[in-house]
Amino acid sequence: MKEQIYAIGDIHGQLHELQRVLALIEQDGGPAARVVFLGDYTDRGPDSKAVLDLLIDGQTQGRDWHFILGNHDRMFAHFMQDTPRHDAHLPINLYWLHQRLGGDTTLASYGVEFVETDRKSAVHEQARAAVPQAHVDFLTSLDLSYQNDDLFLCHAGIRPGVPLAKQTEHDLIWIRQEFHNDPRLHPKLIVHGHTPVAEATHYGNRINLDSGAGYGKPLSVAVFEGAACWLLTDQGRMPLDPSA
Repeated sequence: MKEQIYAIGDIHGQLHELQRVLALIEQDGGPAARVVFLGDYTDRGPDSKAVLDLLIDGQTQGRDWHFILGNHDRMFAHFMQDTPRHDAHLPINLYWLHQRLGGDTTLASYGVEFVETDRKSAVHEQARAAVPQAHVDFLTSLDLSYQNDDLFLCHAGIRPGVPLAKQTEHDLIWIRQEFHNDPRLHPKLIVHGHTPVAEATHYGNRINLDSGAGYGKPLSVAVFEGAACWLLTDQGRMPLDPSA
């Protein structure tokens, strides 16, 4: 029998959605199910702190959970360094604390409130006092990918034509158009999030599980047996086949 893997799309601080899909997984595969989280655990949604608490608790319990690094997770980790870092991929006028990216809601979940005229150094000092070290350690320990014989799971995607073993961290957490627009088959089926779509979609060579939870839409979870894929719903498994 093929290995059974569950994959959860971008959570973005949506605790109740995370609890909902974890319940679906337990109903389908039991408490020992292998689950891969595709990154972006925080930002935009209201409960980033509680989401990290839940994930870390599961990790501590020894659950078969695997955590992938998302771009939002790296931005949060960068801000929490001794001297906060700005992700070089971002435009000059866009930064993690900006409401467009959602760092403001993440810090609010820890009780850190600020206005745009506050000094970044003061906000950083408050964040360092409020965010548990266990959360920072979690963010800095995330994997870049998870794979088996049939699947390669990552946050954003891969650079087509580059061997999987030589993918860069930058592409794995940030890539979009170059990956999305390439119809060729990859060495394995790529399972990713990062770019919100109206619903989880199978494109033949890749599956996007980011269904917009960061914007209040339902979180998506899929189960894989080999390369065969089903979405988990309240009505059970629903086949997720390549789109026409």
